[in-house]
Amino acid sequence: MIQRKTQTAQYWQTFAPTPEDLDFLHTTLLDAGRPLTSRELAIALITERCRREESELRAELSRGVFYQPKNHYALHDKVIFPALDFRLGEVVGVRAGENPEYGAFEVITVDFGPDRRQRNFAAGLQAAHRLNADVPDQLAGADLASPERLLSDVAADVPAILSRALAAQPGFAGFEDRWLMKDLLAEIHIGHLNLAEAAIEMHGGAVETLALVRDLDLPSDIPDETLAFSLNSALAADGRFDQVGVGDERRWYLCRLEPPEALSMPEPLRFEPVDFDGAAPSVGLLQLAFDLDDEWSAGLADEVTARAAAPTATLLLIYPHLIAGTLPLNRRARPFFPKGHGTRTMVTLIDGRWGNRFPAWVNHDGRYIAGLRPWFEKHKLTAGTYIVLERRDDSGEIVVDFRPKRMRREWTRWAQATDGRLDIQLRKQEIACEYDEQVIIGGDEKTKDLQELRDSAHYRQMSLRDLAFEVFTDLAGLSQQGSVHARTIYSALNVLRRLPPEPIFAALAQDERLEQSGDGAFRLSA
Repeated sequence: MIQRKTQTAQYWQTFAPTPEDLDFLHTTLLDAGRPLTSRELAIALITERCRREESELRAELSRGVFYQPKNHYALHDKVIFPALDFRLGEVVGVRAGENPEYGAFEVITVDFGPDRRQRNFAAGLQAAHRLNADVPDQLAGADLASPERLLSDVAADVPAILSRALAAQPGFAGFEDRWLMKDLLAEIHIGHLNLAEAAIEMHGGAVETLALVRDLDLPSDIPDETLAFSLNSALAADGRFDQVGVGDERRWYLCRLEPPEALSMPEPLRFEPVDFDGAAPSVGLLQLAFDLDDEWSAGLADEVTARAAAPTATLLLIYPHLIAGTLPLNRRARPFFPKGHGTRTMVTLIDGRWGNRFPAWVNHDGRYIAGLRPWFEKHKLTAGTYIVLERRDDSGEIVVDFRPKRMRREWTRWAQATDGRLDIQLRKQEIACEYDEQVIIGGDEKTKDLQELRDSAHYRQMSLRDLAFEVFTDLAGLSQQGSVHARTIYSALNVLRRLPPEPIFAALAQDERLEQSGDGAFRLSA
């Protein structure tokens, strides 16, 4: 059987859409009359490319007859030689053969073109020969992979390549990963967009696209799918609107109604990766890091949470998230908040204490959940608080709570700026929730002193090793034993610089000025 080029990985590795391909996709979208995904277009084009190759092969094979030694050939006959990779040649000479062992036969001279030499072949041969077997259907396709199989096995990049190509074509309209011809779009003008803005504000929450379609009184003779695509495209191009739907839902909200931390990552959460020796921390320190479940911990960046979420999860509120008004989107929290198609998803949280509902925004790339600042302030939470997430039903609403206890004043660590340096003291705070004693730390952000400290050249330019040591020495003064737990150093260091525990623990483990005193604590080397 002839090996099709379209069945090979090499063919699709060099794939680039041609004008003919773009015309085909144009026709495909017009015929469909609805938006198609890049994958659907890729399958259609792969099918078309296979069809074209099949047609070309059949046309090529129809130009001549298959060579068999038993057959006779005349001058100027076109002959195809399956044993020579289906090469086509022309008979330019016929003469009698001379070999008594084979009886009477002929010798034909075949010209394979100007770039190939002429060759001689037997013809009219009555003796047995393996090439005299009946020629099978060389185009039989029983073993050919389907377009879907080709896309999966050897053409996986085709949808992305098509997306880039269509985005550069003026006649194609794209929204997310779906495409439609611009000629088929419903007209969405500025008046429609102003009405959509008013409808969303009146609703008081995110609104699904088709609900907006009904509010805008768009033409009824256009299919709903096309209307939704047209409106989605227009809303996405207008900076007033934010696509915040969960999963495959397309829901829209107004950027001006979202808190600043939902639109851009707050400065205290900004994490710049640092190189560190992953083998430096002991097994015990690595276990501590795993238990802290920092959203930026090694191994979580590309992790996809496939398992079903437990009904509840407990998170640890660290200082950067407290002052940013956010929660970490870490390994435990991710199953509660599915992704959507936009930059953010908007969810409803329920106050586990008072039952009030309030919106929150999940930034999956930034790995945080925004919109909790009023809730933190209402309940006077502190860094180190245990936060509990609970899913009670399938509504998508999540209960957010803490573990309450009787309020009392307790001695806790307090961060402040003194003479341009971080100064950690013990101070009494009113506490009404359960917290992690090794992580708890407070600080006065209203004076801007700590913010200026984070922005100072002194701390920005300091190496992680020296920063960790300075934080250690500051904390060691609060301990009669002069030892500080690694988790406490992690918590306090994050007042100044956002880092997950692994690089911090590696810096501590490699600092010759320090030694481990057991159970995850460090002290000055003897």
